[in-house]
Amino acid sequence: MNKEFEFLNIINKTLDNSDFIGDDCAYLKQLNITISTDALIEDVHFSRRYMTDEEIGKKALLANISDILASGAKPKYALITLSGKLETDFIKNFYTGINDVAKKYRIKIIGGDLTYAEKISIAITVIGDSRKRKISSRKNAKKGYIIATAGEFGSSAMGLKCLQENIKNEYFIKLHKSPKLYPKISETIAKKTTNPYAMMDSSDGLIDCLYQISKQSNVKINIEYNKIPKKTTERDFVLYGGEDYCLVVALSEKDFKKIKGIKKIGYCSEGQGIFIDNKIAKYKGYEHFE
Repeated sequence: MNKEFEFLNIINKTLDNSDFIGDDCAYLKQLNITISTDALIEDVHFSRRYMTDEEIGKKALLANISDILASGAKPKYALITLSGKLETDFIKNFYTGINDVAKKYRIKIIGGDLTYAEKISIAITVIGDSRKRKISSRKNAKKGYIIATAGEFGSSAMGLKCLQENIKNEYFIKLHKSPKLYPKISETIAKKTTNPYAMMDSSDGLIDCLYQISKQSNVKINIEYNKIPKKTTERDFVLYGGEDYCLVVALSEKDFKKIKGIKKIGYCSEGQGIFIDNKIAKYKGYEHFE
């Protein structure tokens, strides 16, 4: 079993109330907000060999905004905790990147913490506004639902390969360093769908998204590989590569017809598991603890 899933099972069984655990965002309906938090660790999730301090700040906030967009909410506020052997130049450049993204998405930075650590660690919490929006849950997919996506898969993994192997390809490298998000599509889905829907971002890869939705909704997901949007020919990157932050959504056929900018790549049926071109796909999500 994936260690993260094992740990989450322990947490769920240990807590008296774990109702909000399961999605990337906690939806507090009574407060009209969604909340997501994520941690990025130097030399695990990013490397200063390949990215400037400003680029690290930008990507760190974009990754957390993506979770809020995948919930269907509008990102509004962020808290940032930064640890490491911090220096003034790093702080200035890191927060320049943070500020550029915050301005673009009209997010206010409302607090956080600064602490010492041996390596740089970034923990960001983003709060989203859920008013007048239907919020996603991985449990909402149903038999007959369409699987659709926004964005292209495998490009970030290819960009990282280019950096690691000194291959000059600015297109893929840019998408790795500064992922594209889809706020307008997220808003349209949240406001125009009539039925409950399931939506995630592909931070841990396409197969991981499909697996999470399949498992929690108890549906079989059938995908046509040729319909997956992609620019790389590396099949493993397309299916398993992370950090693309594409939207992956399961929604009714009626609702699918209302949404522009998403592409159908498959459908949900009775059963369990992920099938690519009628062949079962092995689960190979990102392992956070190896």
